[in-house]
Amino acid sequence: MRPRYFLAVLFFLLTSVFFSCRSGSVNSRRLLIYTPHGQDLLRDFVARYKQKYPGAEVQFLDMGSREVLERVRVERNRPQADLWWGAAHTTFQTAADENLLEEFRPSWADKVPEGSYDKQSRWYGTYETPQVIAYNSDAVSAADAPRDWDDVLDPKWRDKVLIRNPNPSDTMRAIFGAMVWRFQKDTGSTDQGYEWLRKLDANVHEYTADGTLLMQKLGRREGLITLWDMPDVRLFKEQKNLPVAYNLPSSGTPVITDGIAIVKGSANQEEAKRFYEFVTTPESLSYAAQKYYRIPVRTDLDRSTLPAWMNEPFTRMPLDWDLLRKQGSDWLRYWDTSIRGRSSKQ
Repeated sequence: MRPRYFLAVLFFLLTSVFFSCRSGSVNSRRLLIYTPHGQDLLRDFVARYKQKYPGAEVQFLDMGSREVLERVRVERNRPQADLWWGAAHTTFQTAADENLLEEFRPSWADKVPEGSYDKQSRWYGTYETPQVIAYNSDAVSAADAPRDWDDVLDPKWRDKVLIRNPNPSDTMRAIFGAMVWRFQKDTGSTDQGYEWLRKLDANVHEYTADGTLLMQKLGRREGLITLWDMPDVRLFKEQKNLPVAYNLPSSGTPVITDGIAIVKGSANQEEAKRFYEFVTTPESLSYAAQKYYRIPVRTDLDRSTLPAWMNEPFTRMPLDWDLLRKQGSDWLRYWDTSIRGRSSKQ
């Protein structure tokens, strides 16, 4: 009995090791991505990646950038996502400071400008995202459309402005933060910035749940004006055939550096690194520029492979991004509790 028992136990152990190794091998090709980049871009790039790496099992959860941050915070002791693809550099830096991101230096690390990466290589910039003033081009002529931030406050736009709910959105946080900061830098006070947001609120018809709803409602004339990011507006205009157009604000626009990072302690970091490198090759960046209007951060690309409009200059708003990162949540909290929905619509 003893030899048989020994052989049975040995067989069981060897079988267990075999299947655990096999299971580990399969799991090592699994990749879960948290991202706000939108269904079109995500499905496209996942399909392209799996074509090149057919053994990979790639899934993604599409949510607002601040929702990603909150989720990664909650899961810090048992990380679920492997890769975080997409958020403002300010949000990534907050995550890095909270020790939520792994150090990883991509092969192109020296090909991005100063300020577009974390000094400890916990995140790197992928795209530059300017913010714009968008409008329904069937209902508003190019001559009448707002050309600068203060134009949106004109009483003629009363109850005609749509705004994406700022709390989960890095785009809106950047715009609202920029509006407060541009007054604070000269006066040392947030009062005039808050007054600007109060006047905007008086013109707002609705705060929408997400960017897709925002653009759909703009296309249906549920509102005529909005503030949003340039790539989305171009995508809905040129690929979804919505009657929308935009102006880059004449006084300058905040330009978000959109980033990518590996989640600290994630289970499948080798696959995460492979995907990280794949979506940031010159070929992938040029493809994203042509099809999804994403302006690449990398400085070593052949500019002739990009759309012509990406090589045209525009005015950037100089911002103290670190101040916005540290104080922006307080500014937004004040807006949420003391301004939102409280301005006179008379």
